[in-house]
Amino acid sequence: MQNPSFTITGNLVDVWKKAIYQAEIVVENGTIISITKIGNEPSEVGKFILPGFVDSHVHIESSMLIPSEFARLAVVHGSVGTVSDPHEIANVCGLAGVEFMIENGKQVPFKFNFGAPSCVPATIFETAGAALDSEDVKKLLAKEEIKYLSEMMNFPGVLFKDPEVMKKIAAAHAAGKPVDGHAPGLRGQQAREYIEAGISTDHECFTVDEAVDKLECGMKILIREGSAAKNFEALIELLEDHPRMIMFCSDDKHPDSLVAGHLNQLCARAIAKGHDIFNVVRAACVNPVMHYDLSIGLLRKGDPADFIVSDDLINFNIHQTYIDGVLVAEDGKSFIESVTATPINQFDCSEIGLDDVKIKIADYPSTDGKIPVIEALDGQLITNRLQLTGKESNDEWVTDISQDMLKMVVINRYHTAPVAKCFIKNFGFTSGAIASSVAHDSHNIVAVGVDDESLVKAINLVIREKGGVSCCAANEERVLSLPVAGLMSANDGYQVAEAYTAIDAMAKSLGSQLGAPFMTLSFMALLVIPHLKLSDKGLFDGDRFEFV
Repeated sequence: MQNPSFTITGNLVDVWKKAIYQAEIVVENGTIISITKIGNEPSEVGKFILPGFVDSHVHIESSMLIPSEFARLAVVHGSVGTVSDPHEIANVCGLAGVEFMIENGKQVPFKFNFGAPSCVPATIFETAGAALDSEDVKKLLAKEEIKYLSEMMNFPGVLFKDPEVMKKIAAAHAAGKPVDGHAPGLRGQQAREYIEAGISTDHECFTVDEAVDKLECGMKILIREGSAAKNFEALIELLEDHPRMIMFCSDDKHPDSLVAGHLNQLCARAIAKGHDIFNVVRAACVNPVMHYDLSIGLLRKGDPADFIVSDDLINFNIHQTYIDGVLVAEDGKSFIESVTATPINQFDCSEIGLDDVKIKIADYPSTDGKIPVIEALDGQLITNRLQLTGKESNDEWVTDISQDMLKMVVINRYHTAPVAKCFIKNFGFTSGAIASSVAHDSHNIVAVGVDDESLVKAINLVIREKGGVSCCAANEERVLSLPVAGLMSANDGYQVAEAYTAIDAMAKSLGSQLGAPFMTLSFMALLVIPHLKLSDKGLFDGDRFEFV
């Protein structure tokens, strides 16, 4: 696409002057060369021109779409760029995975800004497909396309000054690039020490008190609202007192959710709560560009012509999206064309049988008939650890629908190994099973089900596709293939979203009340989030950082 020259008029949302007025913007070769005020007040019939939205922290892989397809969907909602952590594909394919994301993203008019993954593997308590040491991170940070060091999840490593962790942070500082944080629940002196190590953001706060604790130490807070973790309602009040320290992000966004909307939805919700329009625009558009020093225009003379035209400043229905002066979306239609991508993957495990998922009483910890159970929480990555009375049958612990206590398993996808097993509450299934190779952070296969037959069927469907999400009911089987690292499809994003919507509905028909059963499942192996999780190596205590 060539960078065109044109003139556009409308009601300019000028965040710098904190004013809205009629203006004429002249664009030449993709750059804003002049902005002229043509009226002191906004026109009653005119549309509103504002900077494009920037998602300040997102894993593109969680959309199940390759970057080029993510862009096709996102521009419709006014997004012009992302701050993207390729941590997921790095755990599967290492440096080659990061390169895949960068190169694919370059093929479309959208401003992806990737980070150097800081924690691959996330812990030593799981099997990943790759490892990135401090030298690998240093090489990535030397690249122009790499804008920052991605979320430092190993906060114990920061607090105890682990040499490898400190080398990665030092490499980012030497390159003049910021370091993202990830420290759920960290408070007080420990939070201060973590921040003083040079870590500048956190997207994991789930209470205002925790966020204020970190803000007072100079850390910027990303308000997250994704498909699984939803912290907007808990944290949005911070915007009024800390408008320069707040950004909006999705973290993880499933394809159906991305079709429905992106940061435009958060802007509408913030305005509905009475927040100042200029504070909202700062959080959604300006602060990410300033913090990460991104090459994204902010509606100033000399900036790249990256801006959006909205029907109003209430619902944020986006009329047009421009990137480098190119009209990339208009009235719900994306003008970005699909590109061909050759899948990259690591997947080498054998299909399993019924014996592999049985849980022998002798092999599973219990006290007076009570066993440890993960409690999944809707809209949260954190889980609770419960001790519930197990149901026994033929020297085995089995599922107990009356307690909503279902069997969950994790299978090593990188080589054939024993299956890890436990029990989980709150999935609500009364029949069937679901499975997925999207399982943060190492992306082994995770599955939950009512009966062993369904569980095994769902798992083997994923194995045959070398990655995907599957659902098995009494008379139906469905699988969405994800051949790119077992995380993404290279197909048309709208078709992937439609297929995901169908399999998500099927999963909910099994009885689940969860808002996003597959997204919730994908975090049940995420060991760096308390309190109880399951890796391919066993049941893990996220507070003590040890196996149960």
